[in-house]
Parts: sequence; structure tokens; C-alpha cells
Amino acid sequence: MNILVIKLGALGDFVQGFSPFVAIRAHHPGARITLLTTRPFAALAAASPWFDAVWDDGRPDWTDLPAVFRLARRLRAGRFGRVYDLQTSPRSSRYRAFVGWGAEWSGVARGASHPHANPGRNAMHTVDRQREQLSLAGIGAFPAPELDWLDGDLSGFDLPERFALLLPGASPTRPGKRWPHFAEVIGALPFPSLVCGGPAEAMLGSMLAEAGARDLVGRTSLPQLAAIARRAVFTLGNDSGPTHLAAVAGSPTWALFGAESDPARCAPRGAAAHWLRHLPLAGLSAQSVLGSIAAAGVLSDWGSSHS
Repeated sequence: MNILVIKLGALGDFVQGFSPFVAIRAHHPGARITLLTTRPFAALAAASPWFDAVWDDGRPDWTDLPAVFRLARRLRAGRFGRVYDLQTSPRSSRYRAFVGWGAEWSGVARGASHPHANPGRNAMHTVDRQREQLSLAGIGAFPAPELDWLDGDLSGFDLPERFALLLPGASPTRPGKRWPHFAEVIGALPFPSLVCGGPAEAMLGSMLAEAGARDLVGRTSLPQLAAIARRAVFTLGNDSGPTHLAAVAGSPTWALFGAESDPARCAPRGAAAHWLRHLPLAGLSAQSVLGSIAAAGVLSDWGSSHS
């Protein structure tokens, strides 16, 4: 059987698709599974053990008719017997016509053979919603993702023995998701802080470098970011894709939420994932955040007065 999985992004959503990806592969061990995604996540998906092919042209501009037609032809030529639409957006639902009406379809597209028709689906956490969707398509086992492959070469970074990983960025279109007190955390810790993020966070990296952090913004790939997170004493970040990646990599992670997003629907999941919410986000003090981290026991040399 040829199977298509659709997951276009963003990074946090893509990371929260790891569990469904594992479940689909385990349920169809002999199938050829193709992932339709976008360029920022193609290399990450290709490094994973879950897909036989990764297509990165999943979100052409609707006004670019040649690109849309190329995608339509490619999807029709794939002869997919089943589609797991984990994006479940109006865009991805339209792709049902491109794939062909004869393919089984798990998602919210009209006429889907395995619809996720729960009227409360949009209020569910992303991971729980996807799990319910797949269960309605006959998938009952959800093995924990094995992430040994999610690692990068860190030999060029000369990392300190102990450090905190700070992820101060967030979507540039949602500045309200950015917590303003990272510099206070840097000054309070007994070990160095590393700041990571994408090129759009360059100014944040420079500002926190002035506060004493080591600026690695724009210098890490996603596998390298996961490797750094795995070695950190803890990770502290806003509700962002890199924070989700750190959590799934196994780092003790604290994600910070304000009014812009609801942790009940999108908090990071991981073996040591935590979240804090305050409205407004700027009113969440550095002392409160550090107290939560200390209470979890990851700051054994920081002093009991901060717990």
C-alpha cells in the first residue's frame, strides 16, 4: 500500500506529530509511506525512520498555478491508497481532490472515509486530537517515539559542562508570546546560559549576550538544537517550535504562556515538560519561573532560598 501523510508545519505542530508518525509506521510496517510537508521540515523528516519519501512542496501559493498543478499531478501519480491528513486545514482538505476520490482519507475533508467528526476536536490538545483521529481510522497502538536519530554534531561549539538553554523567540507576528525577563534569569544562574533560535531572533540573541549569555542564535540546525537541549540542565522558552523540540528531545523544559495561546491545547509534551501561564505574560516574574525550576530539583547547586 502507498500511504500519504500530510503535515505542513509549523515547527511546534510538526514536532507534536512525532507520536502520530510513529503510530502510522507501526500500523503499516510494510507500506511505502510518503510525507507531504514544507521545506523547513524536510531534512528533519528525512532523517527520521518513519518515511520512505519526503516531499517538500506541500504549500504552493494558490496564485502560483503552475506549482499547484505540479503538486496536483504529483499527488495523483502517487496512487495513494490511504491518506492521513494530520494538518486538517482547509488547504490540506482540498488535496483530497488532487489525490483522487478513491483513496481512503483520515481527516476532516468532506466525504472522508475515516472522518474525525468530533465537534469538540478544536478544543483538544494537538496530540490528543491527532491520537483520536488515528484511533477512528483503526490505529490503536501509539508507541513512544525513539529519537536516537534526533542528534547533531556539536564538536564546533565547545559547550560548557553545565548550562541552561534559553529560547526567547516566538512567531514574529505574535510578539505577545515573548517573555521579557530572560536577562534576569541569566544573571541569577550559577552556570552559563546559551541562547538559541532562528535568524529572526538575532536582535534578541545580541541583547541577551550583553546580559552575559552565549549567543548561538542562527547557528544551529534543528538536530543540533535538539542535541544542545538534551545536554542542557534545563530549557526555558516561550511557546515556540524550538521549545517544543527541546521538550520532545527530553530536556527538562519550561514553556511560558500568556494570553496568546492556551497550554491546554498546545503545551509541549515530553518526559520532563512543564509549563507556566500568566496573564499578562510580562507579569510572570523571573523569581517565579526560577522557583518553579528549582522546585523540580534541577538546580541542586542554586540554593534552597530560591525554591
